[in-house]
Amino acid sequence: MTTEKERAVLLEQVRDLIPAEVRMISGCQDSQTSADVSNVASFSLPDPAGRAGGACTSALLKILYADHEATRDIKSFQQVLMEMRTLLNGGGGTAKYTQIPQLTSSRPLDVNHPFELVPADCPGTKRALLIGINYVGHKQGQLSGCHNDVLNMKEYIIKVWNFEEENITVLLDDGEHTEPTKENILAAYEKLVSESQEGDAAFCHYSGHGGKLKDDDNDEKDGYDETLVPVDYMTCGQIRDDDLFRTLISPMASGVTLTCIMDCCHSGTVLDLPFQFKADGESDQMQVSSTFDVQGLLGLAAAALVGGDLSLSKVMALVGQFVQGKSEQDLVAVCSTILKYGSQLLGMNQGRATSDAQITSISTMVVKFLKTFLGSTFFKKEAAKED
Repeated sequence: MTTEKERAVLLEQVRDLIPAEVRMISGCQDSQTSADVSNVASFSLPDPAGRAGGACTSALLKILYADHEATRDIKSFQQVLMEMRTLLNGGGGTAKYTQIPQLTSSRPLDVNHPFELVPADCPGTKRALLIGINYVGHKQGQLSGCHNDVLNMKEYIIKVWNFEEENITVLLDDGEHTEPTKENILAAYEKLVSESQEGDAAFCHYSGHGGKLKDDDNDEKDGYDETLVPVDYMTCGQIRDDDLFRTLISPMASGVTLTCIMDCCHSGTVLDLPFQFKADGESDQMQVSSTFDVQGLLGLAAAALVGGDLSLSKVMALVGQFVQGKSEQDLVAVCSTILKYGSQLLGMNQGRATSDAQITSISTMVVKFLKTFLGSTFFKKEAAKED
């Protein structure tokens, strides 16, 4: 159980790591999916058997947009998620699923607050990115409902939340829209971030396969990264939660409200957000997620200042000013953590530009990361010397 003091400290750290207010509704917990997806040694798409064809999206829209008309009832976040759970478990004449919907966020959210995709007082532009993947042409794992999910969601946000067509980006593997490849998905997230400013609202919807891969940088408490599965996953790989954090979550501007709906397996913590509400019938408020690792995310942020091609000695020199009086072992540990993420953050290994604002933000995070890693004692001594 997290104390109020620990919660306050965490919130302060998170505000620097995640400047925007981010909310995500996911269709299930990280552990909920077929065994095939969890087989990280030989990943293959599962046979959905109707199970991965957008149950989360369908349930949500049935509650909020039944018969293609906005419901007149004002429902809270908690009511919406609990009604989703009822539908997914066989209520309302639907098929039975075992999924437990979840709401996660970058700030503590009152789950009794009226449900909203866009804040009522949003003064800025509303933008959306909708991604649906049926895996057309794949020998196994083809889905049938993801394109419909996206088109239904698009209609909903236009009619109910007044999004404009020109501000909605759609990726579908239907031969007509932009193909949802790994590169195109990440580029679309980056474009959304670059266009969003304080006061704007952004909405992301993903309907497709999700997966798990063995964590390759030791920032996940359960040892696995949650993933999105692009249409070209067999040649280009999956999109890890670390990719989503550094591309979409961390660089999104302060003052932006970002709402995401992730209709895929293993989606419970795919955005690495610290506060969580589970529609399990037992929770009645948000709690600090037991899987949230602030130091792992601080390490991701710190990594952007250096390239993966830098030697350990060069990185040690770079951060040496922060570790005076500490042992060489401590210094090596800090630098190794930074090097571990190297050029990955913000797509720097792909030659993408990084804005001055992002560099400034990341520089601040580097200092915060080192302070967190080394503890406050050293820095208090240094501050005393300066005084």
